[in-house]
Amino acid sequence: MKRILTRKLVPGMVLANDVHTYNSSLKLLDKGTVLEDKDIARLAFYSIIDVLIEDDLVELENEFVDITNDEGLTYSERIKQSPEFKEFKHSFEECAEKFEHTIKDIIENNRDLVFDDMMAPIYGLLEKGRSSTNIFDMLHNLRSYDDATFTHSINVALISNILAQWLKWDESEVEIATQSGLFHDIGKLLIPDEIIRKPDKLTEDEYTLMQTHPQRGYEIIKNLNISQHIKNATLMHHERCDGSGYPLKIRGPQIDKFGKLVAIADVYDAMTSARYYRGPLCPFIAISMFEEEGYQKYDPEMIIAFLQNIVNTYLLNTVRLSTGEVGEIIFINKMHLSRPTVKVGNDYIDLTKCPDVYIKEII
Repeated sequence: MKRILTRKLVPGMVLANDVHTYNSSLKLLDKGTVLEDKDIARLAFYSIIDVLIEDDLVELENEFVDITNDEGLTYSERIKQSPEFKEFKHSFEECAEKFEHTIKDIIENNRDLVFDDMMAPIYGLLEKGRSSTNIFDMLHNLRSYDDATFTHSINVALISNILAQWLKWDESEVEIATQSGLFHDIGKLLIPDEIIRKPDKLTEDEYTLMQTHPQRGYEIIKNLNISQHIKNATLMHHERCDGSGYPLKIRGPQIDKFGKLVAIADVYDAMTSARYYRGPLCPFIAISMFEEEGYQKYDPEMIIAFLQNIVNTYLLNTVRLSTGEVGEIIFINKMHLSRPTVKVGNDYIDLTKCPDVYIKEII
């Protein structure tokens, strides 16, 4: 056991005791915590000068970016330059291509569904010790793709997998959640391409036609030998707990829990991905929208788990504020998840105390 200055801490060190603020009003970290960059940033934010550390260092698996190197680059730039990102991007593109060919063959009745073959590339993206933070780092930096059905479906499958794990669902349910995310938008392949890719606002008739894609997707897969939950999620991923969704306009208790989960993953990815008519929205804008209306429209347990965990995946990201200032997210406010504390130069800007300032983009 030894005492180490906070500024000399490195990821993998293990705390030998609980760490509190100086007036002991708040416990910051528990004894036995394996320090990550976000933990070290939190200690620095609370002006903790030094801490007791165990003698042995724990090796962290597959940390994609060493944030102490490449000074001058943003967090996102360091991610994109890493070999891990390049590998993930290549695997993602191969996965999307295989998924597209398989789904089109199934729709055209050219071949039967071999489920394990379809899911193998998806699970490949989740393997190699990648944490939820790593996955969201990768996905956020792939946001230049437009919101094509196939890339979107893979994104939703990955996010659904992670959310199911955050909810501590069992392994079989995590698998079904992943599969539900992959299949959820299959009905869009039966919607005319000129509507899917239209850069302008849809007409009333076009929007009505677009709203048929859950039912059309259900019709495509209803006779496949797959879980009924996957079929329900395809049909119900646009239903909302307050009854404001479609196509059935059912309420919370009537919606399959996998449909509720995929709904959150679907909306988050749709908002934070590029669309034909706009670029991707900042994740913190999406999070603020969930905070404003999500607790009525989505399953409360699921939306709370999603929001509380998703914000932590953006710790240490470089952001541009609405003021034009550039800084680093160093602390999440649990009561206002979309308004963290940002370190700009030597100043700390608590966005909960600056109502007119918000995070405009992650850079």
